[in-house]
Amino acid sequence: MTATPVATPVPSAAQVPGRAETARKKLSSPWASIAAIVIAVLWTLPTFGLFVSSFRPERAIKTTGWWTFFTDPTVTLDNYKGVFGVGSTTNLADFFVNSLVICIPAVLIPMALAALSAYAFAWIEFKGKNILFLSIFALQIVPLQVTLIPLLEIFVKVDLTGTFWTLWLAHSTFALPLAIYLLHNFMREVPATLIEAARVDGAGHVAIFFKVMLPLLTPALAAFGIFQFLWVWNDLLVALVFAGGGNEVAPITLQLANLSGTRGTAWQLLSAGAFVSIIVPVTVFLLLQRYFVRGLLAGSVKG
Repeated sequence: MTATPVATPVPSAAQVPGRAETARKKLSSPWASIAAIVIAVLWTLPTFGLFVSSFRPERAIKTTGWWTFFTDPTVTLDNYKGVFGVGSTTNLADFFVNSLVICIPAVLIPMALAALSAYAFAWIEFKGKNILFLSIFALQIVPLQVTLIPLLEIFVKVDLTGTFWTLWLAHSTFALPLAIYLLHNFMREVPATLIEAARVDGAGHVAIFFKVMLPLLTPALAAFGIFQFLWVWNDLLVALVFAGGGNEVAPITLQLANLSGTRGTAWQLLSAGAFVSIIVPVTVFLLLQRYFVRGLLAGSVKG
């Protein structure tokens, strides 16, 4: 007798979950949600404590922790009045404006130069292009500290110390290598057929950059702009070196450092001033978060 083979049923593709489906189930598990909530709470707890302390009276701040606010909810605006010069010698309003004046050009200058440079490296052939691009890429590993003294000597020779130009040029110089690298990688993902079609229609490099490439660069430019704005706003080292020691161009971070040194016991002013300084970067990040994520993911997946 000949044995008849029995066909083993093969499960369909729908019955066998793939890696993506398995990963999705793991990420949607309750444990993943609980872990995300715990991380979010721990991450925002110091900021919340700073916010609460900025509204507490001076004596309460110096004698008890911020969590005791919930048992004795005493609120005052004297701390914010103090940091803005009402009844005290400290006024952060001018330094707040200085930070805005520093940040806006320090973001726009490297964005403009990096976009033009990235287009040249991506779509224009010239001698020594690869070596030059490799040199710019290698500049990212150069420590910021080793460039401060040479830059300061140059600014002293051209008589730019104590002006906003030193901060604008310094921040732009430090940001250009990363900006060129990011924008170049994004531009290389643009289909070559799109560029060729524009050339067939008679467009030159200038028209291609402004009419074709620049609209496509919006996510990448937004991501770099947010990153650069947060970096410049929170900077202290570059301000200490290039602000010239005067209050005319000093940002708010430098004044907070001076406030911490001269009034180490005035915790009520420090807490209020620190919270004022983080309002702008937190607001910018929250409002433009979707552009930041899109820019980071731009060019990572083809198609």
